[in-house]
Amino acid sequence: MSDYHIFNGDADGICAMVQLYRAAPNPDALIITGRKRDIKLLDRVEAGKGDHLTVLDISMRSNMDALVTHLENGATVFYADHHNAGDIPEHDNLDAHINMASEICTAVIVDQHLGGTYRAWAVTASFGDNFPATARRIAHGHDLPLGKLERLGILLNYNGYGASVEDLHFDPAQLYKILRDFDSPMEFLLARPEIFSALDEGYRSDMAGAKAGQILSDIEGAQVLQLPDRASSRRVSGVYGNQLAQDNPARAHAILTDKEGGYVVSVRAPLTNRIGADKLCLGFDTGGGRAAAAGINHLPHSDLQKFIDAFNAQYSTA
Repeated sequence: MSDYHIFNGDADGICAMVQLYRAAPNPDALIITGRKRDIKLLDRVEAGKGDHLTVLDISMRSNMDALVTHLENGATVFYADHHNAGDIPEHDNLDAHINMASEICTAVIVDQHLGGTYRAWAVTASFGDNFPATARRIAHGHDLPLGKLERLGILLNYNGYGASVEDLHFDPAQLYKILRDFDSPMEFLLARPEIFSALDEGYRSDMAGAKAGQILSDIEGAQVLQLPDRASSRRVSGVYGNQLAQDNPARAHAILTDKEGGYVVSVRAPLTNRIGADKLCLGFDTGGGRAAAAGINHLPHSDLQKFIDAFNAQYSTA
């Protein structure tokens, strides 16, 4: 009998898992995670009767076949997520906490499940997943250092982006093992300031480079940017999209990062109308996500204009 901790390697997935670990520590659980776009994580598990899977912040739609297999083989599954889930299976072994509302992240779903016991981690994740209003709302009355938690959330999210784990500053599994030892992010910041400093330095450098990106399309309500094929672009693409969304809340943004044969795409819906990103990206092979933010793992060069036309049609306010 084995326990598996399976989660997205970004701020939301890690902070969600830290909360559940603090509530019920299990250092022997097998950790399955990776970079942010490694979402078909249930394929990496062979689970059966007596095994328990905790699955956080990865699309149920993208993992449906493996999920059903594990359930039919007798495994029990706790599943919390905020991405487009598709049709949630009805099974006695599945405890599903799915909320696809546009202003919630997985760590907040877990926070609600635990009754707010480790609220500061949910606040950190909300900032990292580009939900600052949600972060401030759930932090109200808790006397938390919001500036520090916002920066930490952004940096944890930034660390999740890359074409491979080698692109990242820290392996998400190792980063999670460090964070899970602390009841709050404030304790972590005091005990391990060198990790924060390394991420902050990398973030500042990569963001400066991203500002030289090429504009491919710029119409009222929608902008498409292209970043060159290099590790710094892959690391910063998602958080740069988040920053552009905060700076221009009425405009949708698409960040295309060059890769062999095509692009990696990050889409951010306007903050004033956080809908449609998932449906847009699901229209392309390897696309997925949630209403407010979604992506395409590989957009062929031949589909570039098709994507720009669909993006502009979705978000143009002209």
